[in-house]
Amino acid sequence: MDLEFSGEVWFWRGPSPYHFVTVPEDESAELEEAAALVTYGWGMIPVEVSVGDTSWTTALWPKDGRYVVPLKDWVRRAEGLQLGDVVEVRLTVDV
Repeated sequence: MDLEFSGEVWFWRGPSPYHFVTVPEDESAELEEAAALVTYGWGMIPVEVSVGDTSWTTALWPKDGRYVVPLKDWVRRAEGLQLGDVVEVRLTVDV
């Protein structure tokens, strides 16, 4: 399954602060349908992510009925991403 969407970079200040991009509702619904086939627990979905020229593997986190893509610091540095930037995200889920 391949998905493409755009979203804003936001910051979560929880006990483990992190930057994310939220997956839109329609794409989250598609991911929800595939989740049972690929999740490794807690609703996490392993994915290959690309933003700009940078690709990496991570897991989508379920949040508020949708999914969020964690953006590692090295990815944000490589792509020059700042809080509030709108980015194009490409996801590949091996179903």
